[in-house]
Amino acid sequence: MSASPADPLTIARDLVRCRSVTPAEGGALAFLEKLLKGAGFSVHRMTFSEPGADDVENLYARIGTASPHLMFAGHTDVVPVGEESAWKHPPFGGEVADGQLYGRGAVDMKGGIACALAAVLDHLNAHGGKPKGSISFLITGDEEGIAVNGTPKLLKWAAEHGEKFDHCILGEPSNQETLGDTIKVGRRGSLNGTLIVTGRSGHVAYPQRAENPVRGLVTLIAALNAQPLDQGNAQFSPSNLEFTSVDVGNKTVNLIPAEARARFNIRFNDHHTLDSLKKLMQQRAIEAAGGKIKFAFQFEPSNAGVFVTKPGPLTDLVANAVADVTGRKPELSTTGGTSDARFIKDFCPVVEFGLVGQTMHQVDERVPVADLTALTAIYKKILDKYFS
Repeated sequence: MSASPADPLTIARDLVRCRSVTPAEGGALAFLEKLLKGAGFSVHRMTFSEPGADDVENLYARIGTASPHLMFAGHTDVVPVGEESAWKHPPFGGEVADGQLYGRGAVDMKGGIACALAAVLDHLNAHGGKPKGSISFLITGDEEGIAVNGTPKLLKWAAEHGEKFDHCILGEPSNQETLGDTIKVGRRGSLNGTLIVTGRSGHVAYPQRAENPVRGLVTLIAALNAQPLDQGNAQFSPSNLEFTSVDVGNKTVNLIPAEARARFNIRFNDHHTLDSLKKLMQQRAIEAAGGKIKFAFQFEPSNAGVFVTKPGPLTDLVANAVADVTGRKPELSTTGGTSDARFIKDFCPVVEFGLVGQTMHQVDERVPVADLTALTAIYKKILDKYFS
């Protein structure tokens, strides 16, 4: 076949022009559906629902029926743009200036999806329109939201329909400074909660008649932060507990409150699970309270467990492809926040490699056009190596 190479910039511009702010589809999935069907993919669109959450549209597409099966995953939803007048270029204009594509989602992560799609189209064009195995796209619409009606349910739907994946490339913006410097091979887990200390209200002039919960809260906060949760390991930095707010809801300065609360977040590594971390917090608080402080924890539901894809054939293949194109040896990293890889890892090994994340979620989010070209070449190299 002799068709011209697919242009990642054109694809990225068209995606950026779709106003797909979570949970709106905004035309992004319809655009991808048209391109994928034109390339011979079988495409499925489905909407998932959950009480108390927005309905979310998603897309799954596959070409080929044999093994091995490589999945490209990502999301077309984007965060709000804030004040549009603050942008030098319209956030949904897809404008190119000074060699950079501007727009919400240019980096996180419509640009990455565009590069993956362009690379797959080029790979298929070079191999008679069919892979030596299977290629799929799993694209969701609420990664920037609460992530309940996107990737978790789409993966469950795929499994129920007999889909089995061998490996996955998630195109989140993994690089720190320069394209090719970082491959994300894991993520720490995340647990939110509130520490509640109960006392007895009363007049500040008669403290003997009251029990000030603020003192107890301060004591427990200090105790919970006194010792590190762990020392980290070869794959992960140490877990960290951060108290982010303290509140007693008291507008009266001469009233001892009846209750004091402190919210916190824990980013944890594979020394812990969600359940073991809750037990550790409870144990440390009991010891610090010494039977004299009435306290309780309220832990928020979390689907953000820890995971790591340890060095092996998949990480070697991706790292070698990066080095072939950029000349850089990427670091295998587990830093950063959560991503949909935490769901994918239950179905197949997954690594994250995409664009440079410096401007994601910012005003004037942008990506160098040269990086789109280079990332497409890296993805194309991954495909060639994978199916060789």
